[in-house]
Amino acid sequence: MKEWITGKNPVLETLRSRRRDIFRLLVANGSEESNRLNLIISLAAARKVTAERVPRQRLDGLAENHQGVALETSGYPYSSLPEILAEATRRNEPLFLLLLDLLQNTQNLGTLLRTADAVGVHGVVIPLRRAAGITPAVVTASAGASEHILICQANLAQAITMLKEAGVWVVGLEGSPEARPFDQVNLNGALAIVVGNEGEGMRDLVRRSCDWLVSLPMLGKIESLNAAVAGSVLLYHALLSRRKS
Repeated sequence: MKEWITGKNPVLETLRSRRRDIFRLLVANGSEESNRLNLIISLAAARKVTAERVPRQRLDGLAENHQGVALETSGYPYSSLPEILAEATRRNEPLFLLLLDLLQNTQNLGTLLRTADAVGVHGVVIPLRRAAGITPAVVTASAGASEHILICQANLAQAITMLKEAGVWVVGLEGSPEARPFDQVNLNGALAIVVGNEGEGMRDLVRRSCDWLVSLPMLGKIESLNAAVAGSVLLYHALLSRRKS
């Protein structure tokens, strides 16, 4: 399956990661020359793909905010859970995972992938069905971060069981009365953070599979943060906690 990645950052990171096959690079006539665009053209040429200059209207038919560049690629190369575990071993680091339970919104997914890359997670696990996958829109929303992260599609409950058998602590994020304040839970060592669906949170089976449930402090008038913001806050808290240990 082929698809079009658009926008300078997503296209550049796709080329940098070298995880996909690439077929065509389209550049809109009149696009402003820049170091980033020149690098995109150079990286594509190194893989024997020559930039094609086309009318801007051609790219308008592919995406709204294409920034004058589009790359035709193979579909997203999903990884497996064993590959993610091996990545932590390769880096000689305690496992650091993000699990997303039925996230639907592509912008939320992209934001969380961007944060996950920034804090150095070893991989992300998403469900096989009924959730957003890694589409070109998600690549754009993540500013291309999706191209550098190992992402696995799996049955989340089964993945959590496998992780717990491997000695991984599983922490679910939610705002229920049962949840402990996030700064009262040890987030060091092998860790998987679970973020639930935008509207309903984690499914019951996934929730019951967690070792701990944690919540963020809410001092204002609203009752909750959106999934991407809340997940990003917890990921950074875990990063800071792990760096101090």
